Parts: sequence; structure tokens; C-alpha cells
Amino acid sequence: MTSPEIRTDVPPSGTGCADCLAAGGWWFHLRRCTECGHVGCCDSSPAQHATGHFAATGHPVVQSFEPGEDWFWDFSSEQAFAGPELAPPTSRPEDQPVPGPAGAVPVEWRSRLHR
Repeated sequence: MTSPEIRTDVPPSGTGCADCLAAGGWWFHLRRCTECGHVGCCDSSPAQHATGHFAATGHPVVQSFEPGEDWFWDFSSEQAFAGPELAPPTSRPEDQPVPGPAGAVPVEWRSRLHR
């Protein structure tokens, strides 16, 4: 563990946004809480669950949960930074569609993104 906000020993909560999956929703991109492993959807997604997780828990740091991306974001300072490698897996499965999950994404999904 490197700090209370970044725990390198905690695995992600799953391969998709935990809240979207529970509610039957969909996401654009995924973010992983570095404190508890909660996987939430990004701010471009309709429900913005990663930001909601920060508001509800106070866990300020997320890492991208997209293949090939390893950047971190601190909601408190609104700054990106490089950080340590987290417990695997470090991204959603590469064969998982974007947006996702398969079968839950509306045809007009582009018009529903937050910009």
C-alpha cells in the first residue's frame, strides 16, 4: 500500500460498472477506485458512477480501467498523475465492447453521453 487512497493489494470489484450492472444501465468508459476497487463508469457515461462513488465515500483517486491506459485521477485536486501498478486485472477485458455491457447499450447511445 502506498497511501490510504492508493491500495495496490485490492482487486477491482468486477469487469464492468458495478452500479450500472446492478441497475441494468450501460457505460462508456470505466474507472477503478484505488482505495476499495469499486469499478464505476466515467463522467461521459449517463450515470457517472465513478464520480458518484467519490461523493458517497470520499475515496478521491481512480485509475482508468480501460485496456492500455494506466493514468490516475484525483477528484479532490482535479489532477491527473502517474501512480503504482494496482492488483490485477488492471483493465476490463479487451473483448468487452465499448460502450458496454453488450445488449444494454441503446442504439442512440452517442446522444446520451455527457460532454
